[in-house]
Amino acid sequence: MPRKDERLAIPALGEYYNDILTVDAWVNGRTKVVQAQSLLCAKLQERDKLIKERVEYLAKKRGITFDEMWEQILNGTAQKIVPGEGEGLEYKPGDEG
Repeated sequence: MPRKDERLAIPALGEYYNDILTVDAWVNGRTKVVQAQSLLCAKLQERDKLIKERVEYLAKKRGITFDEMWEQILNGTAQKIVPGEGEGLEYKPGDEG
């Protein structure tokens, strides 16, 4: 079975951001593609904790574990909750952990 192409296709950046990326890549001695990949990875590292907190919230709302929610998201089977579902769980300040 052929391997799925895992490359991302993103829309054009717009003139200003394209210029900034071009200059940033040149200053760092990289291609624009490599620099864009590096910047995206850096931003995801910054957001890692926040992303995991949000997945934990969604898992609790569904009554499943973090790992189950994470796996469902990764394999494409996670479902959005429709109005009326998950109403027993309310967020209250201080419930963060």
